[in-house]
Amino acid sequence: MAPSEKITPAEWELMQAVWTLDPPASVRDVLDHLYPNGEKAYTTVQTLMNILEKKKLLTRRKIGMVNFYTPVRGREETTRNEMSTLVDRVFSGSIPALANSLLSLEDIGQDDLDEIRSLLAQRERQLKGDDDGHPSE
Repeated sequence: MAPSEKITPAEWELMQAVWTLDPPASVRDVLDHLYPNGEKAYTTVQTLMNILEKKKLLTRRKIGMVNFYTPVRGREETTRNEMSTLVDRVFSGSIPALANSLLSLEDIGQDDLDEIRSLLAQRERQLKGDDDGHPSE
C-alpha cells in the first residue's frame, strides 16, 4: 500500500471480516458475515475488496468462478502501519502529542487510565530488555 493511500472506514470493516473469517474468504463469505440482512450489495463488497487488492492489502485467487481473498499482512501489522501514518500526518510524528490528545477525550475513565499505566509499565520493561519485570543485569 502506498503511504498516501489511507484505508477508508468501509475498507477497514471488510479487512476486519477477512481477518476474522478463516482466510481465504470469498466476497460471499464477507457479505454473509458482515451484512446477513442484505444491507450491502454483492457488487459493492466485491468492488471494495478489489480496491483492497489494488492497495496490496489483499491478494486474490480465482477458483472456478469465485474469487478468494487473503490478507497480505495481519491485523496487528496493518494497524501499526495505519497508526504510524496517523501519528506522522496528524501529530507531526509526535507520539506524546497523540497520547495527550487521547487523554483529553471526555469519555476516558479510571479503568482506561489504569490499563494505560499497565501498558506503559509493560513497554518500559520491554525497552529495558526485561519482559518479566525484573531488572536486567
